[in-house]
Amino acid sequence: MELQEKKAIIEAILFSAGREVNIKELMSALELGSEEIFSVIESMNIDNQNRGIQIIRVNDNFQLVSKKEYYEYIYPILDKRSKPNLSNAAMETLSIIAYNPKITRAQIESIRGVGSDGTIYKLLEYNLIQEVGKMDAPGRPTMYSVTNEFLKMFGYTSLDELPELPRYKIDENQQIVIDDIIENDEKEKLEETDINIVVNKNL
Repeated sequence: MELQEKKAIIEAILFSAGREVNIKELMSALELGSEEIFSVIESMNIDNQNRGIQIIRVNDNFQLVSKKEYYEYIYPILDKRSKPNLSNAAMETLSIIAYNPKITRAQIESIRGVGSDGTIYKLLEYNLIQEVGKMDAPGRPTMYSVTNEFLKMFGYTSLDELPELPRYKIDENQQIVIDDIIENDEKEKLEETDINIVVNKNL
């Protein structure tokens, strides 16, 4: 099978599906290995550089989508729904869930220090989080994780691409202290000490 035919088949599948298509489905349809599928899709995206569409990867799934820079032209015609309006509380809760897959409501509230029922309900409604089972603990609390819709909204291929969180310590007053800040403070103190030593020697 020629490369152009492989591209045409994958494009036809993704266009017709109108959803995320798992790589195993593509492998089965084309009878190709995963590495070759990845290579063909990469080549297709190079072809699409000057077009209004692209193929995005979300975990082990692929989807044919319009490019985000054309959203303002597409939205008024095709989608009459209101865009998700995420409050600071929703963003905070979403961040906690993204960095802590399979977290419970009680654990979220413990981190935030406030109730999160309404926020969790809203994120479920927007399909940004999902229930992923019950924790093996008294009461069998529901566990949550983010969805592929979250990854697509924020432009991530997988959760491995999330920015690294700053390291922190708890000081003697039970306050969070960021390691990077500590390191910078210590560095400044060392520089000040060096300056003092130089000044004293000159005296």
